Amino acid sequence: MTPPQRTPNKLEPIEASQQNSNPGDSPTSTTLESGVGPHHNVSADKNNVVEPVKIEKPFSIYTKQEKWYMAAMAALAGFYSPLASSVYFPAIPAMAIAFGKTIELINLTVTIYMVFQGISPMLWGGLADRFGRRPVYLTCLLLLLLSSTGLALVPTNAYWLLMVLRCFQAAGAASMIALGAGVISDIATPAERGGYMGLFTLGPMLGPCVGPIIGGLLSGGLGWRSMFWFQTIATGLMLVFMALTFPETLRAIVGDGSRPPQKWNRTPIPILGRKTPKVTTGDDHSVLTAPRKGANPLNVFRLFTQPDVLLVLVCNGILYSLFYSVTTTTSPLFLSAYPYLTQSTVGLCFIPYGVGGALGSVVIGRILDYDWRKMEQRVISGAAPISSRVEDQENKAEKGVHTPAHDRDSPKEKTTTIKPDKQDLPIEHTRLKRIPVLFVVVIGASIGYGWSVQQKAHIAVPLVLQFIVGLMGMSIMTVAQTIIVDMYPSQGSSITASNNFVRCLLGATCMAVQDFLINAINPGWTYVLLCGICMITVPLFIIEWHYGPMWRRKRMTTART
Repeated sequence: MTPPQRTPNKLEPIEASQQNSNPGDSPTSTTLESGVGPHHNVSADKNNVVEPVKIEKPFSIYTKQEKWYMAAMAALAGFYSPLASSVYFPAIPAMAIAFGKTIELINLTVTIYMVFQGISPMLWGGLADRFGRRPVYLTCLLLLLLSSTGLALVPTNAYWLLMVLRCFQAAGAASMIALGAGVISDIATPAERGGYMGLFTLGPMLGPCVGPIIGGLLSGGLGWRSMFWFQTIATGLMLVFMALTFPETLRAIVGDGSRPPQKWNRTPIPILGRKTPKVTTGDDHSVLTAPRKGANPLNVFRLFTQPDVLLVLVCNGILYSLFYSVTTTTSPLFLSAYPYLTQSTVGLCFIPYGVGGALGSVVIGRILDYDWRKMEQRVISGAAPISSRVEDQENKAEKGVHTPAHDRDSPKEKTTTIKPDKQDLPIEHTRLKRIPVLFVVVIGASIGYGWSVQQKAHIAVPLVLQFIVGLMGMSIMTVAQTIIVDMYPSQGSSITASNNFVRCLLGATCMAVQDFLINAINPGWTYVLLCGICMITVPLFIIEWHYGPMWRRKRMTTART
């Protein structure tokens, strides 16, 4: 009697969600073959041909709860960057009196802070992508701690020292945002990155809103030095907590988190990760002890040569300037339009903008994850059937070659359906599809805000409009941050540093001219002009939508070859 014939399992390769080409980044697959053991449930086809089944290792060893915790820690660290800047605003008049300088000269310390806020992450981001997130985190926090202590003790006859210490403070604080984005790219796949990125951006968003409140209360009650002592204490606590518990996440060093980093880079209290990583041997061990090859800290400047990246950075920077203008003009405009406000109570007017920004970052994160899942479902359902051999699948998926029908039916070569390569996924269309609605609403709310303050409408009107600007503005910035990390997932810190550089450059330019514009043409027409400048981003977004996928595929193909 002829034994019953068995039908093989179809080969189901799953797209590797790897973020770079290092050995530590590739998901580990296990091949199961029939006859190996009693627990291997593998069958054969009518020709008694047995095929392996690839089982993909999870992208990260961390649980979902641990990922949320790490994103929250990154958000808290990112909170320090804008906090160190915005907490300063309410104390400017008091510091001008204390140092015997004009308000314009004290404002110069704000300008120099923004300059270093834009430049310093360009260095730190590249170092974090090469040597790891954790050592750069600790270095930046230590620098912020020392500079804040120096500012709290600076003599009032040493204006030059105030300028120098503000530069060091910016260098330490500003890089937290770039580092946090790098952590998110290390632990989260594109399908879940939107939600974690939304939580992470919540910290940098709350800083400009909470900072003036804290600064106003402290400087008004305890003097201007108290706000720097507050930063010293808060930074010290964060430094201790990060040093004790926050693990290294750079995939070039720890892979999915299961490999231990260098001994000096390990946490004394490893509370994250269900199992303590074990030291590996062979090629994997070499990855643990050597920095990632090709990760030059100066590579961050080369990102500006990529047209798709540059378009997103410019669009985000222009829109960020508008959002930043709303926050920086709140105190003078509200004090002028509503004389019953005091230095302490005007700080409370930042709350609606902060609440809107917080809500926007969380909601848009969920929406981005939903859009990505829907996109994957559509792409997978229409994937082309190609050869079951892995190398043929990769080559044909990259080239977009479809197997002819007569070949698909041939018994010589089995067919299956695979996920397209990441470079073929419509990332730009998926991430940018919400931008038009967000853009229209935020432009309308910004113009309304300027006119409502000029006409001295009821204070609730500009506050509600600030809430809308914060809601939509934070959503746009989260979308931009997410898509640029998708473009360079293995350089999350570097690409975010580039984003921060453009934003600070354009934001400082806007800050330099906004007071002149308000005095010359009033707040209403000032925001009409600023929103008109933002219209420049419309054709840039259209170009990114149509040509971005082509530029990205070309770059990824070149990198692979």
